[in-house]
Amino acid sequence: MTELHTRTGFSFRVRPATAADGEALTAFFGQVSDEDRRFRFLSAVQALTQAQLSDLTRHEDQAHENYLALGEDGAILAVATLAADKRRETGEVAIAIRTDHKGRGIGWTLLDHVAQEAKGWGVKRLQSIESRENHAAIALEQEKGFTASPVEGEPTLMLLERTF
Repeated sequence: MTELHTRTGFSFRVRPATAADGEALTAFFGQVSDEDRRFRFLSAVQALTQAQLSDLTRHEDQAHENYLALGEDGAILAVATLAADKRRETGEVAIAIRTDHKGRGIGWTLLDHVAQEAKGWGVKRLQSIESRENHAAIALEQEKGFTASPVEGEPTLMLLERTF
């Protein structure tokens, strides 16, 4: 488990998700706003499907990891997914933060952590696909050195990309 500190002074721990985290992840996404769930899954999601839950807790793949940001009480505050192609040249990141913990720097700090993990995997290009409506995530990623471009054939989406 890794301890991280945000620029606002907030501290949290990060560890990989496991199959035992299923119930906690279901509860976590119940504490994420409808809009943020839509931004995270790029579709309207009221509750996690079994397939989504499996993706968030799977551990058998060396090119896919889900990181849980945990508060002092062990509750999940945020979830970050890092998935790379088979050659580990390109990775994709997606982050969701519990509504009552937004604005504390968790997303900023968690993105740094995931970017470092991606570099450690040998990833050369880290990407995030965002809804054009997700101004906060786009701004945060641009502050972190990501460049934005349209997704061809998908006028509602933006591709944000950072190279190492």
